[in-house]
Amino acid sequence: MNIKSLDIIHDEHRALAAMLSGLRTIASNIEAGRLKPDYDLLETMVEYIDKVPEKVHHPKEDQYLFAKLRLRSADALPVIERLEEDHRQGEARINALRAALANYRQQGEAGFTGYYEALKTYIEQEWRHMNTEERELFPLAKAHLTVEDWAEIDAAFLGNQNPWEGAAGEYRALFTKIVNMAPAPVGLGG
Repeated sequence: MNIKSLDIIHDEHRALAAMLSGLRTIASNIEAGRLKPDYDLLETMVEYIDKVPEKVHHPKEDQYLFAKLRLRSADALPVIERLEEDHRQGEARINALRAALANYRQQGEAGFTGYYEALKTYIEQEWRHMNTEERELFPLAKAHLTVEDWAEIDAAFLGNQNPWEGAAGEYRALFTKIVNMAPAPVGLGG
């Protein structure tokens, strides 16, 4: 059975991973003295993370995939509860990253260490979360959800099939802006 929603979630995870990797690459290049900080770029990348995963991706997982699996498998409950807790903490985690970036912008070089530590913490938490979904939750979902469940979940996720699209191309425009601002190898900018 081809499960479109799991393919979409996986693609969205890859899109987020690319953004997080870009942030890490830029920060490590700043740390090594190869790049000067572009605070507008960094803020735009954090804005993307906030708008797409936190506001689109996670709510659909909660409302559709997790809700259906909760009804079908008691074995999945501990995993679902951990993932839902991650989602509930998402706003606080993104706000902590924003605050560290704002502090970095205000303090300049003196604020870099705090920003970089906050970024590494955020990235580590996101990787753990995505790996839990793909390695633990997806197999449980495949084992316990019905064809009817998948049809409903797939329909919900097809609305955001391309993680760069968003409402009226809003996320595509944001992604394009990031690609054009970010220096190589992250983007096309200077």
